Amino acid sequence: MKGVACVAGACIAAALLAQTGDEAKVAHLKYKWDNVTIVGGGFVSGILFHPLQRDLAYARTDIGGAYRWDPKTKKWVQLLDWIQRPDWNLYGVESIGLDPTDPKRLYLALGTYTNEWAGNGSILRSSDQGRTFKRTDMPFKMGGNHDGRSIGERLAVDPNENSILYFGSRDTGLWKSTDFAATWSKQNGFPVTGHTNGIGICFELFDTGTGKKGQPTPTIYVGVSSAKTNLYRSTDSGKTWTPVPGQPTGLTPHHAAFDRSGTMILTYSNGPGPNGVSAGGVWRFDPKHDAWTDITPDAGKGFGYAGLSLDAQHPGTMVVTSLDRWSLGDDVFRTTDGGAHWTGMKDTAKLDSSGSPFLNWGQKEPKFGWWMGTVQIDPFNEGHILYGTGATIWGCDDATNVDRREPTHWTARAQGLEETAVIDLISPPEGVHLFSGLGDIGGFRHDDLKTVPPDGMMVNPLLDNIDGLDFAEKSPNIVVRIGRGGASTRRGGYSVDGGKSWNPFGSEPAGARGSGHIAVSADGKTILWCPAGTTPNFSHDNGSTWTPSSGAPRDLRVIADRVNSMTFYGYDSRVGAAYRSSDGGATFVSLASGLPKGDERMRAEPGLEGRLWLAAGKGLYRSSDGGKSFAKLTNVIDASTIGFGKAAPGRTEPTLFLIGKVGATEGAFRSDDSGLAWLCITDAQHGYGTMDQIVGDPRIYGRVYIGTNGRGVLFGDPAR
Repeated sequence: MKGVACVAGACIAAALLAQTGDEAKVAHLKYKWDNVTIVGGGFVSGILFHPLQRDLAYARTDIGGAYRWDPKTKKWVQLLDWIQRPDWNLYGVESIGLDPTDPKRLYLALGTYTNEWAGNGSILRSSDQGRTFKRTDMPFKMGGNHDGRSIGERLAVDPNENSILYFGSRDTGLWKSTDFAATWSKQNGFPVTGHTNGIGICFELFDTGTGKKGQPTPTIYVGVSSAKTNLYRSTDSGKTWTPVPGQPTGLTPHHAAFDRSGTMILTYSNGPGPNGVSAGGVWRFDPKHDAWTDITPDAGKGFGYAGLSLDAQHPGTMVVTSLDRWSLGDDVFRTTDGGAHWTGMKDTAKLDSSGSPFLNWGQKEPKFGWWMGTVQIDPFNEGHILYGTGATIWGCDDATNVDRREPTHWTARAQGLEETAVIDLISPPEGVHLFSGLGDIGGFRHDDLKTVPPDGMMVNPLLDNIDGLDFAEKSPNIVVRIGRGGASTRRGGYSVDGGKSWNPFGSEPAGARGSGHIAVSADGKTILWCPAGTTPNFSHDNGSTWTPSSGAPRDLRVIADRVNSMTFYGYDSRVGAAYRSSDGGATFVSLASGLPKGDERMRAEPGLEGRLWLAAGKGLYRSSDGGKSFAKLTNVIDASTIGFGKAAPGRTEPTLFLIGKVGATEGAFRSDDSGLAWLCITDAQHGYGTMDQIVGDPRIYGRVYIGTNGRGVLFGDPAR
């Protein structure tokens, strides 16, 4: 048994570490968690309103979980924060199933990837609108972040007999449950059992009028992602299936819905999306006569159709979304006469992005959207429409204005929904407390953790992905960042005023093929950059010119000593070797070798020259001699990443924060005594799936920032 750590005068039981680490138990310290406010940031692949309860809506995302709308706070509430690291793959939502007869029942199909290294999917069932769940693990994989992720819904409840559900898989055909999703069986009578077009089954749709309450609905339709036969029908409650005659070919279905008259509307594209679509259509199907009518909006060619919603109060009124209309921009098309005439809403729309300023992408006005795979008309308010994009949810309350050729007014409606994928975080000792580097939407200077960054993404250069951030420890107003994509040809830039303004590097090291890794010396006078495909280069003029270092391999992961301005370090993850430069990056020498290979992360401890920490997957290593040797901490079983925060009262060394496994416990941890004892700071309600980044605040003892892959940036403080 290890010792006892004292925190702010109160003794807290430290980690209990037995000799057999896998059986060890770790004490928990209660933390209060919240999101750093960005609002949105990722692909919202599905939105659903419940037909019986006003203001009950759900949203699903490709990597960031599922949400329920809270009309009191006017925010989305995450339903899956309890998912722990071993089950990270369940944060991608393949489908949402609503029970149209019971607003309390909710079903979620979870699984992010179908790759060999990903686990199988699961289906969750809830009788309290997602406040609690029961789980059934399925014998196949799901692909919430694969192509076709906005089609659906794959998970459907029989409205005549709500104990019956169907789920359409990507690779193993059609599945059925008769006990409210507790158990499932494969429907061997369904003719499609493979993955067809990489997507498999798209949706199930019940023709409610063919049955009666308390009995299984006789007529069921199933859409399949195939350019040949893509719509099947059963008239005997799923026992036998036949292709629907006369169906369109050459396209694959995306969404389908029945109107009050029993007519089916379908949207089609020539690919599953969200990319790669260049043709599509909208069709009406009359089941009584097996008659098909093309009602595609007359809006040009070269794109597809995806989202679909029918007005519950006004037959003949519906909206559809275009998909991959890159030249003109995607649109929401509205009709009030069953598709005889359509009106695009984009050109007269007034967009207000103040609730999420990054949506401007450095421009004066935001875009109407892209990757628009879902749209919904509120069943209780025809003027209220929501649609999802690759970055947010837009909504309006005056959709009927378009019928009179008047502008509609749209605002960002993703409050509470934080779906960013975090690549890097830094917390300087002066100025703002946090900078974030994110995937797809660049990154931010966070002046206020609970307020959206008012200036949007960091610009000049404007980058889609920020892959690396660093600040000068002794001159923290000097900040550097590198990344890729976006409107700039430059992959890096610097700030001398704490991120208030930026300047792109004047040049790049010769042979650079990607952003790579970057560091800035403790005094801010030297920038060391190792772009992908090159060896390190150093600059003394803020990136105007670069000089190659000698003695270092290509693709070295470089960091700066936080005390000595002349010292840099590097880690070669391909061979497991550490390097050091003592002359400002001019030359490197190899030091410790035989260390773990792979996605290791080395960090330099603030306040003590030469103290290095290496989070190396299956362990945590520490060097006290500037990388000459490393010692493994025996109490850490797994280490994903390590960070530093303000020292505990009465101590001089910084607080350590870890994402990994200590003893038998997975999660995020804190140590006040350089890793001798650890406290788990996440719990059963706060697992957050994939946590990739962690850094403490050097000015607030106990404060920690965590970066996730799809759940945004989180900050936590000890609960009082």
